[in-house]
Amino acid sequence: MKRSGSRPRTALSRALAWQAPALGAVFWLGGCANAPPIRPAAADLPAAYDAAGPALPAAALDRWWLLYDDPQLLALVDQALTRGFSVREAFARLTEARATRASALSRYGLQGNVQATGEIRRTDYVSAPDLAIPGLPGGGSLTNLFAPNTTKTGNVSLPLSWELDLFGRRGAARDVAEADLAAARFNYEGVRAMLAADVARGLFEARGLAAQLEDACASERIQGQLADIVRVRVDRGLAATSDLDRVESDLAQARAQAADLAGALDASRRALLVLIGTGTAPLQSLAITQAEVRVPDVPGTLPGTLLIRRPDIREADARLAAQTGNVRLAELAFYPTITPQATLGYNAQTGGIASTTVFGAIGGNILLPIFDRGRLKAELGGASARAEQAVLAYERTVHTAYSEVDQALTRLAADRERVAALEAGLVRAQRAYDAGLERYRRGLNDLSETLDAERSFRAARTALTNARVDALQRSVQTFQALGGGWTAPEAPQRSRE
Repeated sequence: MKRSGSRPRTALSRALAWQAPALGAVFWLGGCANAPPIRPAAADLPAAYDAAGPALPAAALDRWWLLYDDPQLLALVDQALTRGFSVREAFARLTEARATRASALSRYGLQGNVQATGEIRRTDYVSAPDLAIPGLPGGGSLTNLFAPNTTKTGNVSLPLSWELDLFGRRGAARDVAEADLAAARFNYEGVRAMLAADVARGLFEARGLAAQLEDACASERIQGQLADIVRVRVDRGLAATSDLDRVESDLAQARAQAADLAGALDASRRALLVLIGTGTAPLQSLAITQAEVRVPDVPGTLPGTLLIRRPDIREADARLAAQTGNVRLAELAFYPTITPQATLGYNAQTGGIASTTVFGAIGGNILLPIFDRGRLKAELGGASARAEQAVLAYERTVHTAYSEVDQALTRLAADRERVAALEAGLVRAQRAYDAGLERYRRGLNDLSETLDAERSFRAARTALTNARVDALQRSVQTFQALGGGWTAPEAPQRSRE
């Protein structure tokens, strides 16, 4: 006996009666699949560096090479940033990242492809009974019914599908794609900053070699002049032949050093040509012009600004955000995937029995991850482990950046003091050598004292040249360590919070 007010159960209601609990169980199982919380990345930095710099505008870091007031350096850096192979390669990776982002997000939009088929069929009957059957077309002749005919059939359909974003998969995928794109963009900026620093270091190294080559040629001239003096004294019986041999031996060594420096200078120029994108150009196309370049003051910044200024830190932060998003996607893989589907189509046939049909269909698909839970749990564990690696990589990058800046500032200050001391020492060494040479001409000194004074003067000159190059290259290293060479966006990724 039916209860009052009850309604008969339809087929749909009976289906939902057993599907609803199953769906509820799947949703509950999916909700239980959560990864352990990702450990926040520690980015605690000291309030200041041990070796603080002067107060210059931080914006000077964006194009730090302008601080050297060196036209050749400016021209080479600009050319490298435009034509350098590493920059162009990094830009290609950035373009690839943009395309990958668009491809990753497109799968959550409307999907569909037009499908078209066509067929032309001709039927020829080899033989058929010649019977007359009343009511058949063609006067009732069976032969006429089996006459050759051509049938044309065409079909065009458009199946459509899209995934319902009930659990936030699209948002999580968008976060991952945006983070990957940001990492590629920061990598591109880091490559540009590195290239600018490499060009500056290469130019200063080439100038240092050119200066050493000039010193070696000057030493060769000095040794030649000294050899002439000793030769005259030997001819007059005032010096031994062994003295002339010692001087000519030093002259040969000076010539060998000049040849070695000339080869090193050519190699340095070739390396510079590769950096600026003209590696096969003649060496004569790159003239190393000597310039009185002083080490510029380094802008005084706080360690906390490294989190914004260093492109490698920004890249590590973006990769951490991407891995965090991948963990979320791995969690969402436990939830059902619901995909509504629809199809529109048109079918036409001519010849024989002609017909035209327009059709449509609506349906759906539900993917329930039940027996794949073991695999999905393993993938979730792997995603969590990669996120922890990204946290550690971020922390290591921050600590390395601080160490690089602190060491560069400390050693740059020492390089300045070293250059100042060697400049004073060179003046004294040259004065002692000039006096010793004059006394040797007058016969007041022996050859050993004169050669010792000449070697001291030459060593002091080489040491000063090397110290100046080291100081210039150290300043470049400091600018790079501080995150110079690009215009940093104001706010970094906050995936670590």
